[in-house]
Amino acid sequence: MQYICRLDKKLYSCVSENIISDDVVITDKQIQHIMGRHPGDYEKYAVWFQMIIESPDYILEANKPNTAVILKEIQYNQTEFFKTILRLVTSTDNPYYKNSIITFMKIDKQDWNRLLRNKKILYKRE
Repeated sequence: MQYICRLDKKLYSCVSENIISDDVVITDKQIQHIMGRHPGDYEKYAVWFQMIIESPDYILEANKPNTAVILKEIQYNQTEFFKTILRLVTSTDNPYYKNSIITFMKIDKQDWNRLLRNKKILYKRE
């Protein structure tokens, strides 16, 4: 398990009011998932996990409870678009659990626009 950063519970309260931890981690199992399903993304872009969690451009409603779809645009050599799924730990979960990155991927502008069109926007950075 790798520690990523501290979560701003107030920012993510748009997903759940009951967030009990501000620690964000990624497990070895989820790293393997990302490496298997999105080759190269973890190796190239994991350095941006903290920025993505701490400063999302959008937080969208996910298909599962207490879960956020985070979108972040990063200017680095060129514009890159990222989607991160973050599971938040609430009062109904095991108190030893941490907020955890479930998956992460680089997406293209078309996917970015589709997500903004089809998902409920819970937060938009001003």
